[in-house]
Amino acid sequence: MQRTSTTTRRAVVGAIAAAAALAALPAAAQPAFPSKAITIVVPFAAGGTTDILARVVGQALGAELGQSVVIDNRAGAGGNIGAQLAAKAPADGHTLFMGTVGTHAINQSLYKKLPYDPIEDFAPLTRVAMVPNLLVANPTKPFKTVKELIAHAKSHPGQVNFGSSGSGSSIHLSGELFNAMAKVNMVHVPYKGSAPAVTDLIGGQIDVMFDNMPSAIQHVRSGRLRPLAVTTAKRSPELPDVPTIAEAGVPGYEATSWFGMFAPADTPAPVIARLNSALVKVLAQPEVRKKLAEQGAEPVSERPEQFAAFIRKETAKWSQVVKASGASAD
Repeated sequence: MQRTSTTTRRAVVGAIAAAAALAALPAAAQPAFPSKAITIVVPFAAGGTTDILARVVGQALGAELGQSVVIDNRAGAGGNIGAQLAAKAPADGHTLFMGTVGTHAINQSLYKKLPYDPIEDFAPLTRVAMVPNLLVANPTKPFKTVKELIAHAKSHPGQVNFGSSGSGSSIHLSGELFNAMAKVNMVHVPYKGSAPAVTDLIGGQIDVMFDNMPSAIQHVRSGRLRPLAVTTAKRSPELPDVPTIAEAGVPGYEATSWFGMFAPADTPAPVIARLNSALVKVLAQPEVRKKLAEQGAEPVSERPEQFAAFIRKETAKWSQVVKASGASAD
């Protein structure tokens, strides 16, 4: 599917120019925003990482903007249902979207046809966080390390499964990448969000999961899940004793999830500038950074044009992973 970043570049350039013009206006002449409650559409179920991050940031954003923030969970189809809803929302800044590496860098390669365009239908505001995925297992399973998991999967081909928050999510592709690099054949079991997958993992209905750390770390700390490794190139400060997958038996393995805030594409440039400014302030607050860090997430903030450039690089990267893995959601 051919993509173009023309609309995104236009929105970003317009936002910069509008911000300068807006600052020069007297206060009485500036447009009133926000004028009502703000809704953040989350394309996955409550309790998952996307939801957790949206609630932490949304609470602080509401205080910064002087309006309440409502979280609207619209799970399904690997994030596509929520993304389509947000893309078609009124472009006035009162509906935002917590996008992910899945909705904005993976799905366009995974699905033959999307009900939204990740580039043309959205105006990027800022990345919010970078998040490691955590390979976790049900504690009753007969493997305690990555090498033991690989050996078990090879001796039981097609009998070991891994859950995900949905086809095409970074959680899913982290598992497909592991399959390819470790030369095993674990079976993918997609769910409508991370939370229900974790519930089944704890209950023993599935064997392992490459979950985003914020939705798994509490269960690791409580002992309900066994951590095998993190998917990033370096160990997580929150779980320093847990090795990376690369050092635990699969050299060269690396996968990182990210989350970012978007508005519908035709949102006025001054509103985009106001939202970006507010989000940057929120993500610099010590309390917000502490809450994100406790979840294993690394806070990130940037200008809209920086976020747009990052998305282009991620789209190219993950399209290669999808192609190499042979993954498809159709």
